[in-house]
Amino acid sequence: MKEGSKVRKIAFVGDHLPRKCGIATFTSDLLAAVAAAHPQSQCLSVSVNDIQGGYEYPEVVRFEIEEQDLSSYLRAADFLNISNVDIVCLQHEFGIFGGTAGGHILAFLRELRMPVVTTLHTILREPKADQRRVMHELVALSTRLVVMAERGRQMLQEIYQAPPTKIDFIPHGIPDVGFVDPTDFKDQFGV
Repeated sequence: MKEGSKVRKIAFVGDHLPRKCGIATFTSDLLAAVAAAHPQSQCLSVSVNDIQGGYEYPEVVRFEIEEQDLSSYLRAADFLNISNVDIVCLQHEFGIFGGTAGGHILAFLRELRMPVVTTLHTILREPKADQRRVMHELVALSTRLVVMAERGRQMLQEIYQAPPTKIDFIPHGIPDVGFVDPTDFKDQFGV
C-alpha cells in the first residue's frame, strides 16, 4: 500500500489457521505481515470451514463461511459490505470453496462493493469446462490478480484471456543464490 493510502480495513478470504492447509498458513501469514507493516489499517479474516462446527479461530477471524452452504457466502459478502471493508484479498485454490468447481465463491464476489485482489495459488493448464467457467468469471470479478510464477501470468493470458494489466507477479519463496564457501567467512572473522 502506498504511504497515506485510504485503505483502512482489509479482509482476507480463504482458509485460516488452525485449519491444517497450506493456504491457511499462507493466508494467516499474509494477514499478519500486512497488519505489522500497516498498523493504521484493520485486518480481518473470513475463513472457509470444511468441517461441521468449524475451528477454534483466533479473534482476527470475524466471519466463517460453511464450504458447501451457498447462503453463507452471501451472508459473508453482506458482512464485508456492512463492515465498510476497503479491499478484499481472496486466496483462490480449487478445492477450497463449495459448489461445482468452487463456484460458490462467484456468488460471494458478485455481491461485494469493494475491489478484490485475488491470489491464484493454482492455475490449471487444462481445465474442465466448469473450472474454465469459474476461472473466467473470477478473472472478470477481480480488480487485480496475483500469480507467483511467470508461467502463471502467461497461462492466465493465454488460457483465460486475462488482461495483462490486471496481473501482478510476486515470486514465491526465496531467491536462488549461488553457494558461497564458508571458509572465506571463517577466515575473515577468525573462526
